[in-house]
Amino acid sequence: MTTTRSEKANAIRALSMDAVQKAKSGHPGMPMGMADIAEVLWSDYLKHNPSNPNWIDRDRFVLSNGHGSMLLYALLHLTGYDLSMGEIKNFRQLHSKTPGHPEYGDTPGVETTTGPLGQGLANAVGMALAERTLAAQFNRSGHDITNHFTYVFAGDGCLMEGISHEACSFAGTQGLGKLIVLYDDNGISIDGDVTGWFTDDTRKRFEAYGWQVVPNVDGHDSEAIRQAIKIARFNRDQPTLICCKTVIGFGSPNKAGKESAHGAPLGDDEIQLVREQLNWKHEPFVIPDEIYTAWNAKQSGVNRESEWNTRFKSYQNAHPELAAELVRRCSGELPQSWGKHADTVISKVNDAADSIATRKASQNALNEIAPVLPELIGGSADLTGSNLTQWKESEVHSSTDSQGAYIFYGVREFGMAAISNGITLHDGFKSFCATFLMFSEYARNALRMAALMKLPNVFVFTHDSIGLGEDGPTHQAVEQTASLRLIPNMSVWRPCDAVESAVAWRVAIERRDGPSCLLFSRQNLAHQKRNNEQLENIKRGGYVLWDCQRTPDVILISTGSEVELAMQAAQSLGESGYQIRVVSMPSTDIFDRQDAAYRESVLPGDVKTRIAIEAGVTDGWRKYVGLEGRVMGIDSFGVSAPASDAFEYFSITADNLIEVARELIETTLIEQSDVDLPIAANN
Repeated sequence: MTTTRSEKANAIRALSMDAVQKAKSGHPGMPMGMADIAEVLWSDYLKHNPSNPNWIDRDRFVLSNGHGSMLLYALLHLTGYDLSMGEIKNFRQLHSKTPGHPEYGDTPGVETTTGPLGQGLANAVGMALAERTLAAQFNRSGHDITNHFTYVFAGDGCLMEGISHEACSFAGTQGLGKLIVLYDDNGISIDGDVTGWFTDDTRKRFEAYGWQVVPNVDGHDSEAIRQAIKIARFNRDQPTLICCKTVIGFGSPNKAGKESAHGAPLGDDEIQLVREQLNWKHEPFVIPDEIYTAWNAKQSGVNRESEWNTRFKSYQNAHPELAAELVRRCSGELPQSWGKHADTVISKVNDAADSIATRKASQNALNEIAPVLPELIGGSADLTGSNLTQWKESEVHSSTDSQGAYIFYGVREFGMAAISNGITLHDGFKSFCATFLMFSEYARNALRMAALMKLPNVFVFTHDSIGLGEDGPTHQAVEQTASLRLIPNMSVWRPCDAVESAVAWRVAIERRDGPSCLLFSRQNLAHQKRNNEQLENIKRGGYVLWDCQRTPDVILISTGSEVELAMQAAQSLGESGYQIRVVSMPSTDIFDRQDAAYRESVLPGDVKTRIAIEAGVTDGWRKYVGLEGRVMGIDSFGVSAPASDAFEYFSITADNLIEVARELIETTLIEQSDVDLPIAANN
């Protein structure tokens, strides 16, 4: 007996409502409403191989409305991925492969972590851009080695989020024709009927972006869905939005079409009514063999990849160097020449001894590394001339030149960061993006998602402090450096000169288990002299830059532009006979990961007189200076003034540091000289 499309879709509905009910939490409504759309896409169009979820030329499927995660888990289980029924039953439980929202790296077949609405859609824009760029760089006549689509499921919430505007406007301008979004237009969100807060003309909105729109598709009519996807796939010049009218909680007699189906279990009684309504006669978590057979995509996936492998062998014969380069890039391995080249670049910068802004030093580093790092791709959010992120001879990426590796993102910080995440998720690229440090605030959740997914992205943030100057407190970063350091798995670098900037780029490029933020100055910073040991120790996050003959009277710990002040103070104090150590700590998180012996060699525990100097909020530095130490920083917003005046206003100067150091040293000496006298006994 032939299994019908409805029966296959109902298997998704049954698994979704049963798993949510067993977990006593979750979102059954979307999986039940989008099951018919999913059945058509995954049965008729999606190119994938459950036996190899990482096949290079697979289609990418992104569930942007990630709260409906059981839809994706049901699809992965039914089509043959390594996701057992035991994991389905373990939905939302500790250490399961079926967490509440899809998590990249936890579940085979999950392309990105979704949940914060709209970000999956933005990630997909990055994936589609990466696919097109990789195809332009590697495909040759008769050899379409990279040729796949990016499909997205998105809901009302995704389209309400501002990031959807940023990402979809960018996608339309770029003409990403192999990006197809299926919009779950069910008219319901958590608060109820969306007509009270979401009345956009979605069709006109996306047409204004330059998208092709297929409107008014019945999301429960398989043939209508199939025809809509066919239309979308035919248009390679525009991304496509397919507007699917659906019923949330489809099949539920009492909750279908209502907000009560959105984010809570249906309840045992209602689930029984759903079974009757859908004529689903099977017990919870029971899928008949014939339905498993109808869904199973293992053999078709193996066949598709095998056919691609045959074509790839032909490509290898015709273009062996390109083939080897594609494999290298998609594996994440750096070029063989990378290490030696990076050493040469850093040595060259050290010998040059330039006193320049670290944003300029960053651009110089890019000019040196880009020629040997063809996977490098990135750009700025309308601040290219300020961030200094465009390297020599870089080609600009556009709808007419998709080989280009430099991207003008426009004023879209949040969208840019999430798109950059998507480029990295696709594989084949080392992605970076840039804006002012202050506007990391706009990109914040995408930075967090990069850290959560352990993506080796690079986020470049220039104009890193009150050194920005006249633009004033709206643009002067005060709390941003500290708050970036608080993101788990985020590495943060604030270099003090051109040498540390080059090292920061190198470490960020070499990192494979998470993102890095590189914070650069607007103003020129003095070159610091180093011996070979100091040069090597920069990559350890913190090191002794200036030292003394005996036990230090005070240790000055600093980052970025304030290291120069610490060095000026050390020289003056040293001439007065004080024993001074200066520690440059461009990356606190990397320093914290060093072994205890190294950390003790830099910050010996018996030296309690310590001062941290950074033009930002002070609390984070207490872990290094203790309660006995001092922190020179800024615990208020900035001021509109030239940089030198702003530093003077906040007393972040070498003269003030000298005064604070003298006071701390003298106070400590007095405290150490105090001797408690014995108390005479009463006679």
